[in-house]
Parts: sequence; structure tokens; C-alpha cells
Amino acid sequence: MPVEFLGIGATNDGTETHPRSGPAFDPAYTLELARAHEETGWDRVLTAYSSGSADPAQAAAYIADHTDRLQLLLAHRPNVSYPTFTAKTVATLDQMSGGRLTLHVITGGNDHEQRREGDVLPKEQRYARTREAIQIMKRAWTESEPFAFHGEHYSFDDFVLDVEPAQKPRPRISFGGSSEAAYRVGAEEADIYALWGEPLAGTAEQIATITQLAKEAGRSAPTFQVAFRPILGRTEEEAWDKAYATVAKIQERTAGGQQLTRRHRLTDPENAGSQRLLAVAEQGERHDRALWTVTAAATGGAGNSTALVGTPETVAAALMDYYDLGVRILSARGYDLVADAREFGREVIPLVRAEVARRDAAA
Repeated sequence: MPVEFLGIGATNDGTETHPRSGPAFDPAYTLELARAHEETGWDRVLTAYSSGSADPAQAAAYIADHTDRLQLLLAHRPNVSYPTFTAKTVATLDQMSGGRLTLHVITGGNDHEQRREGDVLPKEQRYARTREAIQIMKRAWTESEPFAFHGEHYSFDDFVLDVEPAQKPRPRISFGGSSEAAYRVGAEEADIYALWGEPLAGTAEQIATITQLAKEAGRSAPTFQVAFRPILGRTEEEAWDKAYATVAKIQERTAGGQQLTRRHRLTDPENAGSQRLLAVAEQGERHDRALWTVTAAATGGAGNSTALVGTPETVAAALMDYYDLGVRILSARGYDLVADAREFGREVIPLVRAEVARRDAAA
């Protein structure tokens, strides 16, 4: 079965280990990072979303216009745009990029961050809104006749898109979340379900839950994606030295409770995914073959924050452990974004692809 690799389409060089050195949207850096991914075998990059970030749709268009093969995963929050407008934006970008766009729908797990853009809905209602938004976009991309929608959160009549997406029948929808409400919406509506890097047992549990919910909804399970922060070394000792140096830099930046971003606090996160990562960290620093939780603990479980530490061979083997669970999209980003993207692309991606091809040939 094919395996895909997702990197980060960041618009500046800031990470948890160092603040950005230039503007929030640095055109030259944005392209340098995107081309580093394209040139070293990655499939796509994520243009991420936060309330004060550069517009990820504009960033995706910029990257698409300056690359040839690299695919884009566009992050979007339903609260910031009516679904008919989002459908139009995505269809236009898909045409511009020659069918290289996937939409990652973010419901939002932090009430304060949501309120920064005027969203006052409680979390459970946000998931209901997300469901409606996805349903509307799917219809907009696939129906050629005007349609009406009258739901709890959206209501309109006589809408039809003039611009069609390049992909048929439509672009894929990616979705993430670790709450029961998230599992249900993602299982019933998403094409891709994105998880953060937990130990194998916890990942298997989540996959089983989502798969069962999809079955109950009368559809196949979504494609599963898991995200990590790889820390590589030529030897195991070198990799672990690098890991401890990395977390020391994070701890230096967060000394005294200083937040790394305005989006995520260091303690008591509201979202279930971060809570799960911190619970895993409390159970121990190392899990399975190469999973390391100290980076997650140091950032308050912020987003993609658990590490895979080791030589390229060790990290590739660890990724194959997740492949064996049914994961088909492997998301990764380092702490020195360009250098780490190139290193991972050169050293790890070929090992994983070769092992997947070997297994496919033997099947």
C-alpha cells in the first residue's frame, strides 16, 4: 500500500527552539522550505492556521505557483469563512495548482484562541458546525445544479459553484481531534484522519475507535495520518545528544512560564489531543522503539510535539511500526526546518518507501 509523507509549509523560520528571524511571511524562506521538501521526496506540505498567522490559503497559492509537484494541505477553520466561500477558494486553488490541494479542517480546541476571531460557540457546537461545513463543501464540489441547505449553523438557497475543482470527484478532506465528538465527525465525514504521535497502543486504540464509527456510518475508514518530530543522528548516541540539546533550548525559551505561541498555553490545555500527549509523557519519557515524550511535556503538549529519536534506520523502523497499524500518511517536521526536512527526505523517506515496496512485492 502506498505511503505518503507530509511536511510543514511554514512561512518563516521560527520553531520551538528559536524565534523567527524575520517577518511572519518571509517569501524567500517560504519557497526555500517548500523546495527543500519537493527536492527530497516529500509528497505535500501543510500551510498551518492560527488566529494571527499569515493566511494559509495565500501561502498555499504562493507555494503552488513556485513548485512543480509538491502537494498542499491547506488548514482551515470553519468559523472564519462561510462554507460556500471556502468551497470556492479551495476549488480555485485546486485549479491553480493542477489538482494538488487537500483541505485540513480544524474545529478548534482552545476557546480563547477561537474568541480571537469572534467565535464564541462552545466546543460541542463547534463540531456540529464543522460537520455541516464539510457536508456543504462536498456538495458544492460535486453537484452541478443549485442546491439549498438549512441546518443549525448554516442556511442558504440556490447555490452552485461555477468553478470546479481539478480533482474528481473532489479534493480530499483531512480532519483531526482526539475527543469523542471529533472521532464521530471525522469517522463520518473525513477522507483523512490526522492523529498526533502517541505510543503504538494508544494509536491502535484510536484507529479502532474511528474505524468502528465509520463502519456504523456505512462508510470505509478514513486514511490515517500520524505526526512526529524526528530527531536524527549518525549514531544513537549522537541522536540522543541532539534530543537533549533540543529540549534544553525549548526549556530555555519557556523559562518562567513564557509561552512559545499565543495559541497554546504550557499547562492545562483544553483540547483532548494535548491532554492525551501530556498523559503519555507522565507515564514515561520513552515508549516503543523510538518515541520520546519530553519535547511534548516541554511545550504543554502543543500540537505535533512528540519526537522519534535515533538513527535514520531506527526512525524508519519506528515509522514502519505505525504503518503496520494501518497508518498511511506520515507527518514530520524538525526544529531546524529546512535542514531537517532535507535530512529526513534524504535519510529516512527512502528507507520507508523501500520497505513498503519490499512488502508489497512479497504480498
